[in-house]
Formats: sequence, C-alpha cells, structure tokens
Amino acid sequence: MIYCFLADGFEEIEALATVDVLRRASLQVQTVSVNGTKTVTGSHNIKVEADILSCDIDMRGIECAIYPGGMPGAETLSTGEDKLPGKVAQYCVKNNILVGAICAAPLVLGRLSLLENKKATCYPGFENELKGAECTGDKVTVDGNIVTGRGPGCSLEFAFTLVSILKDERTALEIRKAMQCDD
Repeated sequence: MIYCFLADGFEEIEALATVDVLRRASLQVQTVSVNGTKTVTGSHNIKVEADILSCDIDMRGIECAIYPGGMPGAETLSTGEDKLPGKVAQYCVKNNILVGAICAAPLVLGRLSLLENKKATCYPGFENELKGAECTGDKVTVDGNIVTGRGPGCSLEFAFTLVSILKDERTALEIRKAMQCDD
C-alpha cells in the first residue's frame, strides 16, 4: 500500500495530482488524515475526505509514504500531535522503502536527519530544514529510496518519477502521453 499523508493546510495539487497519477498506474494508494477526522482542508480551502485515519495504517506491506507540502500542512506532519508520519518515514528509510516528499514537506525528513549525505530538493527557502542534505534545486531529485520535489508546479514530474520507480518507466511514459504531458 502507498500512503499519502494529509494535514490541514496541505498543498492540494501536490497531494491530489500525485495520488491521481499513481492510481492511473493502477497502484494502490490511500490518503491518510492526521487530523483525527477524515475531512482535511487544503491550503487553498479545498476540503478533501481522506480514505483513512492515521490510526488505520498497516505498516506491513507498505510500498511508499508520500508527504505533500503546503503550510501549515508540512509543519503539522513534522511537529503535530500525530507523530505517525515521522515514524513511517523513519521505518521506510530504515527498510529501504520508497519515500516521496515535495515542496516544504522534505522538512519532515530533514528534521529526522533522514537526508544526511543525500541529495534533495525543496521549495526555495526551506533548504535549511534539510539537515545534512545537498540541495539540488532541481524539479525532482532521486537519491536512493528518497524522492523529493521542488513545488506545486513540479507535482506531475514528481508523480511520474514515483510511478517509474514503483511500477516501471514504460507505464510512467504512457500516463504522461495520455495526460498530454509528452512535450
């Protein structure tokens, strides 16, 4: 299972575009609310009903954990009362399971020292939160089992990269073409 964590103030395009592309690739994705209620409000006041609550996560069989940015969503994923997003990130990195974080959300990984000696990217201005990382400034950066994205405009590229890793490059290219992103 792939889990995409949502906290109030999440960046809608980063979360929903990524989930959409992964589901187009026939990957099993569940959105996870860390608010204690399934209704989560994005940073642009779009309300989304998450598939599950964080207490419903089953760590067995986890294939990937995804952290969208947006504020204060990314901050909540890092420091909120629900510590599960950080625990899942630590578990994934320790067990060589894919982790994706975009925009401000790489701060979740940086604050846990999971980016030490890794290349990563983030929304400009958050580089100091990526402790020990070499910040690339690229749209998407892959280093081992960690994929980071720069911001909202990079959401589709971030999602296609995840598909190419979780499934295969051919599927990512087919979806890219079907979505008219094959310039």
